[in-house]
Amino acid sequence: MDFVSPILDVVSRLYACTAKHAGYIFHVKLDLESLRSRMVELKDLSEDVKARVELAVQQNMKVRREVKRWLEDIDFIEVDAARILQQGDLQVEKKCLGSCCPKNFWSTYKVGKRVSKQLITIVILLGEGRSFDSVAYRLPCVRVDEMPLGHTVGVDWLYEKVCSCLIEDKVGVIGLYGTGGVGKTTLMKKINNEFLKTKHQFGVVIWVSVSKQASVRTTQEVIRNKLQIPDGMWQGRTEDERAREIFNILKTKRFVLLLDDVWQRLDLSEIGVPPLPDDQRKSKVIITTRFMRICSDMEVQATFKVNCLTREEALTLFLKKVGEDTLSSHPDIPNLAKMMAERCKGLPLALVTVGRAMANRITPQEWEQAIQELEKFPSEISGMEDRLFNVLKLSYDSLRDDITKSCFVYFSVFPKEYEIRNDELIEHWIGERFFDDLDICEARRRGHKIIEELKNASLLEERDGFKESIKIHDVIHDMALWIGHECETRMNKILVCESVGFVEARRAANWNEAERISLWGRNIEQLPETPHCSKLLTLFVRECTELKTFPSGFFQFMPLIRVLNLSATHRLTEFPVGVERLINLEYLNLSMTRIKQLSTEIRNLAKLRCLLLDSMHSLIPPNVISSLLSLRLFSMYDGNALSTYRQALLEELESIERLDELSLSFRSIIALNRLLSSYKLQRCMKRLSLNDCENLLSLELSSVSLCYLETLVIFNCLQLEDVKINVEKEGRKGFDERTYDIPNPDLIVRNKQYFGRLRDVKIWSCPKLLNLTWLIYAAGLESLSIQSCVSMKEVISYEYGASTTQHVRLFTRLTTLVLGGMPLLESIYQGTLLFPALEVISVINCPKLGRLPFGANSAAKSLKKIEGDTTWWYGLQWEDETIELTFTKYFSPEYLADAIHVSEDMKDVHLSLLTERFDFMAKKKKVGKGSASTSGT
Repeated sequence: MDFVSPILDVVSRLYACTAKHAGYIFHVKLDLESLRSRMVELKDLSEDVKARVELAVQQNMKVRREVKRWLEDIDFIEVDAARILQQGDLQVEKKCLGSCCPKNFWSTYKVGKRVSKQLITIVILLGEGRSFDSVAYRLPCVRVDEMPLGHTVGVDWLYEKVCSCLIEDKVGVIGLYGTGGVGKTTLMKKINNEFLKTKHQFGVVIWVSVSKQASVRTTQEVIRNKLQIPDGMWQGRTEDERAREIFNILKTKRFVLLLDDVWQRLDLSEIGVPPLPDDQRKSKVIITTRFMRICSDMEVQATFKVNCLTREEALTLFLKKVGEDTLSSHPDIPNLAKMMAERCKGLPLALVTVGRAMANRITPQEWEQAIQELEKFPSEISGMEDRLFNVLKLSYDSLRDDITKSCFVYFSVFPKEYEIRNDELIEHWIGERFFDDLDICEARRRGHKIIEELKNASLLEERDGFKESIKIHDVIHDMALWIGHECETRMNKILVCESVGFVEARRAANWNEAERISLWGRNIEQLPETPHCSKLLTLFVRECTELKTFPSGFFQFMPLIRVLNLSATHRLTEFPVGVERLINLEYLNLSMTRIKQLSTEIRNLAKLRCLLLDSMHSLIPPNVISSLLSLRLFSMYDGNALSTYRQALLEELESIERLDELSLSFRSIIALNRLLSSYKLQRCMKRLSLNDCENLLSLELSSVSLCYLETLVIFNCLQLEDVKINVEKEGRKGFDERTYDIPNPDLIVRNKQYFGRLRDVKIWSCPKLLNLTWLIYAAGLESLSIQSCVSMKEVISYEYGASTTQHVRLFTRLTTLVLGGMPLLESIYQGTLLFPALEVISVINCPKLGRLPFGANSAAKSLKKIEGDTTWWYGLQWEDETIELTFTKYFSPEYLADAIHVSEDMKDVHLSLLTERFDFMAKKKKVGKGSASTSGT
């Protein structure tokens, strides 16, 4: 039986093999259907995998190689399977027709075998495709993503400043602020892209476009994508949990986070940014914003303002946008292009917008027309609304409330490049009733707050060197006028005419639609006879130096007018007929006109709140002022000084129940004493000047009664010997007082705010005045000018300085100090003062002033310039050479050269002496105090 087993095994194997091969023939139809079904499954699966691959590619992920190979195999299988199915269907069809040809039998066998093998391959591919947990993986983080950036102009200097902060250990957060379109984002892109070109130690640079709708969550999302935080560690997590994930990664890296266009404070810790500056990683955050306040809110350690381009830089950018073909199309166009570029005032976005609009204008006539449009109707230039005004308007839209927005639009009433005092502007706002029925003091407070908000939004800027004046960029002015016209829907709502000559009746045809009209300039000589201005609220006829009179019917049809400003119309001598009938008038300014006498009929102006008569010499009829029962602010300052025969005016002012603010000048001791005897009038006093007060020997000022005084001017009081302060008990309206010639230091320490609002003091030509020790009570003093007080030996008395054993907070807010024409002056103050706010000190013709009250920490961050004679400067005594060396760099001898008419050659000599002196002190410091040669020198 042993031989039977091998035979059975061979037989079974032969049967299985035969059955398998027979199956290729007999099951071919069934296998074809199975192949067709499996191919549908495989195709669906491949489409799903391809979709996952496309999504991964969009997320900058790297597709796995095995997935790529699988997809390549699928492509091949699809072609091969289609061919097999076609052949199989043909063989099945022949078999069904009963063909028993051996050749056909063999073909069916081969097709069936291929179908079977294909099925096995497809099953394997289906298994592989279904096993792909992930089709791609994240690439290592690219340190810097390049930002699109064209040609840059005028950013190199500020770029270098920022770069210096990137290597400064104490600076962690850097802020760049400026008006819209000034180039903040361009500068930020340059900073970002420079990381691609230069070697640096930062592990990752992250750019986040914050925008106005930004939130912590959206900022986190951008940072998460850059740091490649996996979905499993991110999806479904809270902001705090996401912040922890970001924090745990960033704390291990040295990073730069660039936050562009920040509109509100972002709490970096809520985002997940580690505290900065940090001593170990030395990471940095740089923000750009339109709002100066954002820099302080986000605790920026280094803040830079992005300014407009210089004239040369602006022209370079403008010409580039215009293009060489246009510039070379006519010889006149380059000069016209220069004129147009200057009208953009260095604002890059305006230069780019206007430059592109002019790129295809190839005739001088087109350029001349465009220049006129830019001056008068800028919104008509292509792109100005969409690409410029609407971008700038975002800053306007972000303002706190409608009142603030109205205050901003009000700037459009003033001409371009006009610099206006803060107080003057606020007075107009008061007249416009922007502040409802607030008293003048509260209205001024709110007005100053609005000005700060507008400056913070980069819509206003300080006048160069004058913190109390502001100006507006020409392009921002155009935008304000565009908004004032309700974005061009009401073109005649605000009319501003500068130097237009005769304002003919046809020009006045549009006045009926106007709410505000502003006429400026010396060329305006004649006005229309009876303009119809039924909607007019505001009328300026200012600085029209050739205008002599108003037509008798000019004011006849202006029933709603609230603000009338005729100031600086110097040839106007008669009070305009019809003003007294403007029953809704609340603000009237006749300052610097030559009107001889006010009309008695102005007593009819029952709503008049502000009356300004500065620098006038006109007569005021009796019982006129006292009839203005709504009067809150009255100013008759400087030229219109109160003399003896005008003291009755003080009694009328005192009779007005709700008077809030006064500015007065005096030329009479009798009138001055009348003021000083009235608690009510003193409490209203904002500006006080004493001019040519004969026989004024001593002046006593009340610390409580004059608590609102901001400006004090004493000029040409030839007999004045001293100024005394009556320190009154707070809350008392009487005169329970103590008079101090040399104040008690302990009293000063306890009572620092006797003259808390006094900001500006000028004392000129008072030859007998010995000192101004009373200024220790003026804790808020910002500007002090003392000139031609020839007997003065000290500003703050020696006895006071010597008796003070502790540091007194004297002159802590002083920004400007001017001393001139005082040959006996020896001392400003005996001790050393910090002067934390001092910017400019000027000393002219004070040869005996041998020492400045400066120490090592004086004016450490604020000082900009010291002016004076080189002979005086190099004769000064210093505590040590280091202090001398520190302050010498601020010394400016050129000022004196202009003051005493030194020749240009002598200017060079002075500069040479200064340079040699500076070099000598530097070498002297290097040698050291112990050197014999140094001491010998």
